Amino acid sequence: MSQNKEIPYKIYLEENEIPKQWYNVRADMKNKPAPLINPGTHQPMSAQDLSAVFCSDLVAQELDNDTAYIDIPQEIQDFYKMYRPSPLVRAYCLEKKLQTPAKIYYKFEGNNTSGSHKLNSAIAQAYYAKKQGLKGVTTETGAGQWGTALSMACAYLGLDCKVYMVKCSYEQKPFRREVMRTYGAQVTPSPSDTTQIGRKILAENPGTTGSLGCAISEAVEVAVNTEGYRYVLGSVLNQVLLHQSVIGLETKAALEKYGIVPDMIIGCAGGGSNLGGLVSPFMGEKLRGERDYRIIAVEPASCPSLTRGKFVYDFCDTGMVTPLAKMYTLGSGFIPSPNHAGGLRYHGMSPILSQLYHDGLIEAVSVEQTSVFEAAEMFARVEGILPAPESSHAIRVAIDEALKCKETGEEKTIVFGLTGTGYFDLVAYEKYNNGEMDDHIPTDEELAVGFAGIPKFEGNEI
Repeated sequence: MSQNKEIPYKIYLEENEIPKQWYNVRADMKNKPAPLINPGTHQPMSAQDLSAVFCSDLVAQELDNDTAYIDIPQEIQDFYKMYRPSPLVRAYCLEKKLQTPAKIYYKFEGNNTSGSHKLNSAIAQAYYAKKQGLKGVTTETGAGQWGTALSMACAYLGLDCKVYMVKCSYEQKPFRREVMRTYGAQVTPSPSDTTQIGRKILAENPGTTGSLGCAISEAVEVAVNTEGYRYVLGSVLNQVLLHQSVIGLETKAALEKYGIVPDMIIGCAGGGSNLGGLVSPFMGEKLRGERDYRIIAVEPASCPSLTRGKFVYDFCDTGMVTPLAKMYTLGSGFIPSPNHAGGLRYHGMSPILSQLYHDGLIEAVSVEQTSVFEAAEMFARVEGILPAPESSHAIRVAIDEALKCKETGEEKTIVFGLTGTGYFDLVAYEKYNNGEMDDHIPTDEELAVGFAGIPKFEGNEI
């Protein structure tokens, strides 16, 4: 599309243009995501059922399939002003490097102390816990971005924060761990011997490097058995994608300032928080028949839930204590290869994104981690930001799509999400630079082990 204005390097909204409402894409979905169900009765979980694990206001948001816009409380709006609005950046230097006619933009979410987009939902979940009069919250973290964000939000609001961190990340990223502790969080490597589920997992899998599913199990166990605590999750859940919609709403508003209409929107996909937040308002237009966009989810070949998973009900955790969610899954027992350093380690995908993918409204592609880090280093050298490995999955496919435009001569407009910075991921960068990083793509036989653990009941055949 031709633009009448010269596009600056960075497009900023004004402070008063920060969204005052979150957008709930479920309101515009013809096929709603399937409800969470009780693993024993296979009946939908009620608000009362879920309130034992989650804060009551968050339960209401989790179950609300119909309200399109939900007001952002003023205290959360005030917190957002510390680091929002975030910039939408025209990647002129990357375009020049690629010699592509494509126009590339990225929404940069790394300009806050936690270093990622996770803070958008962390402050919301901590706020509702504080409002309910709770003492603290428990959670899991994989790469450490969510744990960092939640510890920062809890420190701001005076809440206790207990974090179960995937063991391999705990060992590989000591500085991320120390940021959490600096903000007052208690950080425990998972699986651990501090919970019944952790001890069981360690007994069955001695020496395991852990997974998000393991860490979720431990965090849920502690939450439901500790008075004054609730569990909070950094991705996957409907409520999280709702809070993250500030990313897409700001992106859309910034593009509209210059009359820019993207052809494709690209985001990394682990549990779905970043991608869901970035694409929600654009998907709303697509669902309402107002515009059409290519929306591409990029996941690691080491943990390919969308591209090779099954669309069924499955546990959200390895210990099988959570409700069942209908999603694309590799099985709750799936643990990515220990050499997988690129983040996005979760075995399943957001029920919202899973339904949209199942309905053909978004695409999915998986990429190997060596090609991801190759793209990350190219981006860092020309755009000046060291990207998080998770973000770099989106960078990889944005580059690939821009190179296709070079071949065809098409002037496509590409928007991708740069979820955060990679300064706590230097062990992974070191392995790549030393030539010690390789790719592991699970075989069908390896995936079959995870699939075997998916609950079997009428209507849930894989």
